[in-house]
Amino acid sequence: MTFSEILDRVGSMGPFQYLHVTLLALPVLGIANHNLLQIFTATTPAHHCRPPPNASIGPWVLPLDPNGKPEKCLRFMHLPNASLPNDTQAATEPCLDGWIYNGTRDTIVTEWDLVCSSNKLKEMAQSIFMAGILIGGPVFGELSDRFGRKPILTWSYLMLAASGSGAAFSPSLPVYMIFRFLCGCSISGISLSTVILNVEWVPTSMRAISSTLIGYCYTIGQFVLSGLAYVIPQWRWLQLTVSVPFFIFSLLSWWVPESIRWLVLSGKFSKALKTLKRVATFNGKKEEGEKLTTEELKFNLQKDITSAKVKYGLSDLLRVSILRRVTFCLSLAWFSTGFAYYSLAMGVEEFGVNIYILQVIFGGVDIPAKFITILSISYLGRRITQGFLLLLAGGAILALIFVSSEMPLVRTTLAVFGKGCLSGSFSCLFLYTSELYPTVLRQTGMGVSNVWARVGSMIAPLVKITGEVQPFIPNVIFGTMALLGGSAAFFLLETLNRPLPETIEDIQDWHQQVKKAKQEPEPETASQTIPLKTGGPK
Repeated sequence: MTFSEILDRVGSMGPFQYLHVTLLALPVLGIANHNLLQIFTATTPAHHCRPPPNASIGPWVLPLDPNGKPEKCLRFMHLPNASLPNDTQAATEPCLDGWIYNGTRDTIVTEWDLVCSSNKLKEMAQSIFMAGILIGGPVFGELSDRFGRKPILTWSYLMLAASGSGAAFSPSLPVYMIFRFLCGCSISGISLSTVILNVEWVPTSMRAISSTLIGYCYTIGQFVLSGLAYVIPQWRWLQLTVSVPFFIFSLLSWWVPESIRWLVLSGKFSKALKTLKRVATFNGKKEEGEKLTTEELKFNLQKDITSAKVKYGLSDLLRVSILRRVTFCLSLAWFSTGFAYYSLAMGVEEFGVNIYILQVIFGGVDIPAKFITILSISYLGRRITQGFLLLLAGGAILALIFVSSEMPLVRTTLAVFGKGCLSGSFSCLFLYTSELYPTVLRQTGMGVSNVWARVGSMIAPLVKITGEVQPFIPNVIFGTMALLGGSAAFFLLETLNRPLPETIEDIQDWHQQVKKAKQEPEPETASQTIPLKTGGPK
């Protein structure tokens, strides 16, 4: 008897699973808020130099840049009792007395003057947040495999609530960055535990649907963020508003059961049996649950239990050939998805459209994109879906090179299409990765794979700087990486309608079956060609 068959006995898709998926999905609404928060809390409004305090009362003349627009970072040098300069050849100086900002939004940019020579600190704040997600991936992956999925999920909720609230009260930019780093770490713990607890409690036939529904919560979260940002123009209040709900989610997480697979493979049979009986009762199958015994669990899962006594770690992902291939291809797919996704998602200001409207459009495209993705992964398979989503995204980004900035509608359309493909890619990757790695290494594999998405999201802002050399260079790099990631996906195993592998031996046997299936037609072809050779004229 396998885990899937045991799950069928207590109800593989009943009221418990619906409540379980709901409890996992609700916090995902807030994950979108934190991931994309700096679109609104770090908006750079129009600005110009503040006049010196001893300047005479009257109109303050600003120097013009090469495009004929007022300079944002320079002002004419002011001498007491001197007349105002009226030509572009007069001497200029930096904004020694600060800046005057247009608009009503209060952001970290306006509070800490992150403009001109300090403008890169804004990108650094986002990169440090992504660095938190990067480091949190392998750290919480290892901790989850050691202490369980549920404790890490609850701790991550509390950590995000506390660090997010701390960021709202930050007295300085360095303190703000530290709290945002901790927010990133906790988001990794939430994402990884949510994915694992979803796929391990939901039957094979429903995994794609439940994963996509959780993904839709992220989409809805983008709408919620736009609305909150429009209503709350003060960045501190907005930061606090999106953080406090995670205190409530940490309490709700006590209703989320631990992974039965993890409990059994960790030798916690009595707790696993108690959890199964509770699920059976909740699903209206109390009698079936009462029939289960500890001895039955041990007997039926003896092979998996024996294999689990061997401790696995990061080195095993490189030691076993099939896991090495899976890790390499998934890492490239994750890297290219995060790399390209955040180049579009965090570049809302660059398209010349109202940021609230464009954020709603960016969120809205996820609805059809993820719906098409769920149909594709359910009928065409995970491998084909993953490959083509990244290829299409790469093509859209490369197409931006040939569209003039004077055609904002076309550029926005291509960006929205590319972002939709990359959102679908994320949805597919979370499911696909959890299905490819065996249970004994699943959380570790998810953590390592996720690291590469965060590396990509960290590097993306730095790549944009290359646009100062040639405007088309960033899109060439982003598009090419997406094409490479899509190509790598075609070298992975197909997981459609397959049970989750429990041990390393399971995935090795699976790989051998695939290789054998590919080799079987060859002898038939050879046997058909022999008569043609021997039966011809001499």
